[in-house]
Amino acid sequence: MARIRLDHIRHAYTPELARAGNFALNNIDTAFEDGGAYALLGPSGCGKTTLLNIISGLLTPSEGHVYFDRTDVTLLTPEARNIAQVFQFPVIYDTMTVAENLAFPLKNRKVEAREIERRVADMLKRIGLADKAGRKARGLTADEKQKISLGRGLVRSDVNAILFDEPLTVIDPHMKWQLRSELKQLHREFEMTMVYVTHDQTEALTFADKVVVMYDGEVVQIGTPEELFERPQHTFVGYFIGSPGMNVLPCRIEGGEAIVAGERVALPGHSGERRSEKTELGIRPEFVGVVERGQPGAMPVTIEKVEDIGSERIVRARLGGERVTAIVREGASVPGDAAVTFDPNALNLYENSRLVARSGGAA
Repeated sequence: MARIRLDHIRHAYTPELARAGNFALNNIDTAFEDGGAYALLGPSGCGKTTLLNIISGLLTPSEGHVYFDRTDVTLLTPEARNIAQVFQFPVIYDTMTVAENLAFPLKNRKVEAREIERRVADMLKRIGLADKAGRKARGLTADEKQKISLGRGLVRSDVNAILFDEPLTVIDPHMKWQLRSELKQLHREFEMTMVYVTHDQTEALTFADKVVVMYDGEVVQIGTPEELFERPQHTFVGYFIGSPGMNVLPCRIEGGEAIVAGERVALPGHSGERRSEKTELGIRPEFVGVVERGQPGAMPVTIEKVEDIGSERIVRARLGGERVTAIVREGASVPGDAAVTFDPNALNLYENSRLVARSGGAA
């Protein structure tokens, strides 16, 4: 295993794009600690797969360096890096049996036959395919084939990291949870460095110890699922993490208050004015109250929609010209003449999309 360090990585797919300043990745400077489970999370086109391919050696960055521990591997091939990669579509050998597929990378590395037999038998049990060891891979289901791809990486003892590029995309929805749980358990057992690319926040948050959120070719925050939810450092993180995402409301600051759609919201512990081009107030729907108009601190809204999702309801409203979403418990009344309140301990203040203050304290 290895600690992977990305040293000021920038990448453009052609020299012309680089000269024009059009980079798919822009100044990625971060590290994946040895034995950690990481997810690269973001929307399509944000640079997740590009970054994964630079880590694996399938791509060479336009600028910057990749280090495994203290070794500069920027120009090394994937084979020289001892990387195992699991792709979106399972890459297996249909004419080989399940056991032969698992043994293939070991035979290529001239591992002794008895050791190959031992490792393959152990891996067959771990991935739940021992009863199909002698079957040709051609007739297996998509999730079984993906298990073989995973097993081929784990069966090797020389792997520095295992990289996953949206590996559950082709898996039936009812199997995804099971495979995620099995993958998490395998990580605990093997303690290998794992990097998992996905656009699905549920996959990222249930698999990873640390989630690397990417947006427009940059890493905007790295944190635990709890940190991303409770303290989003960028408005995109607040919007992308959570269902529904954080309310992000344009505002201006006067003294210790934010002016949102003509309404005043107190910012505990904050004073002075912000002068950036773009100032926004963020609050998650869980901390927006829906009350009758006229209550102290309540801001009148127009209810546009109420969505019942079982244990709770999602209230969609307008505060002036701004959309506001609230979550209320099932059975709670939603008044027709409604207003909203913001929990003062859950407010986030952003300048140019970056967090500058939260809940009465500095960011």
